Amino acid sequence: MSGAHSQWLGPRAHGEPCGRAVLKAQSEHFRVTEILDIELSGQGEHLWLLIEKRDLNTEDVARQLARVAGLKLRDVSYAGIKDRRAITSQWFSLQLPGRDDPDFSPLWNDQLRCLTSRRHSRKLQRGAHRANHFVIRLTELQADPAQLDERLQRIAEQGVPNYFGPQRFGRDGGNLQQARQWAERGALPPARGTRSRLLSTARSLLFNRLLGQRVADGSWDRILPGDCLAFTDSRSHFAAERLAAEDQRFAQLDVHVTGPLWGAGQAPVAGTVQEMEQQLAAAEPQLCQWLENAGLEQQRRILRLPLIGLTWHYPAADILEIEFTLPTGCFATAVLHELVLLDDEPGGGLESET
Repeated sequence: MSGAHSQWLGPRAHGEPCGRAVLKAQSEHFRVTEILDIELSGQGEHLWLLIEKRDLNTEDVARQLARVAGLKLRDVSYAGIKDRRAITSQWFSLQLPGRDDPDFSPLWNDQLRCLTSRRHSRKLQRGAHRANHFVIRLTELQADPAQLDERLQRIAEQGVPNYFGPQRFGRDGGNLQQARQWAERGALPPARGTRSRLLSTARSLLFNRLLGQRVADGSWDRILPGDCLAFTDSRSHFAAERLAAEDQRFAQLDVHVTGPLWGAGQAPVAGTVQEMEQQLAAAEPQLCQWLENAGLEQQRRILRLPLIGLTWHYPAADILEIEFTLPTGCFATAVLHELVLLDDEPGGGLESET
């Protein structure tokens, strides 16, 4: 990432960048597809739509769907926020009790189209998709292909630090600045969307700080005494002592060390790990107290991010195209951070990838 982006991500685990490249020279160079593991019944008051959008924010699409359907915005749901400057395929649901499917044809154009639609008995919940599939093309590549191949193979075998991407912190860190201002006042934004965004920003900063510290000392992919572990796709966690010595799931990237998503309650760690996390809290007491007062409970997030099905090729000498799948809530920028320094094209700002 460029300096403006990489400052939010922390140390690299696999060495210095292999070179540099341009990210998102065109929208087609960044494609994201939500992977949904929900069997839609074909009946019910909720209409689910798989929509492909280009150069549009997720919220903008939700507003257009609500307008055409004659609904309030709160009656339109989506699983995750996706990048604006990209081609993304994501699910939306609309609550239509006793109503036929609306005519959305006025909406469809080169920027927006519906890939499939189906009725279901329940609304789409945030984070309901299982994973996101990425196809990313880096252009104006200045790097040794042999070195890149070696780095990509290492990433495939060992994963990358699971940093929250720079998107989470806003342009020029604007989200974090706002979060600190509200924390200083000891108050919460009245608008639910703003409140959620800024609380998530504060949590992300604290998590990235802790992860960066463990990358620096080499323990991001090692189990320390007192650690708390979790499976890749699970929100539950367990003490490291419960993992038997002969259990291969940690080595196979199925189980990982976790770090704190800050909130009220006792962190489920002990020993050295507890000391590290308490030191983190002591360095940012205002943000930690703000998160606790907001009613958030302690949660955990895996420190190591495994890539599913990583493949890559070079369509031209100065182009690298990579393809992989990440669990929900994880960022492709964390992967790119370990490869090359990135230059964004003008207007190619990175949004969320959840």
